[in-house]
Amino acid sequence: MQNPEGGGIAKQPDDRNDAHRSVVSDLVSLIERVQASRRLIEQAIAREASLSSPDGDIIVLDDVTPPFVKATAALNACDTNLAIALRALLDSKAPEHHPSDHARISA
Repeated sequence: MQNPEGGGIAKQPDDRNDAHRSVVSDLVSLIERVQASRRLIEQAIAREASLSSPDGDIIVLDDVTPPFVKATAALNACDTNLAIALRALLDSKAPEHHPSDHARISA
């Protein structure tokens, strides 16, 4: 089948489906990375808290906490916006997405 805009072969519907699946897959991967980064920050905050007071009575999080809090807020915003983008893509192709795509990002 010729491309009506001149030259070459017109793209088949499968090409669009492949592109859609590729974008969905990339978004899922990004969401997983953002969530992993948030967990790493939570672990770093917990580690800093445990180092500041050996007996656990007083917790002083010095200069380390504010950057972690800012980073966590930014990652939360990213996670929310990526999830919105993913939902929009999945809703536009609802019958064609695989149920495991949603399950992988529910954390």
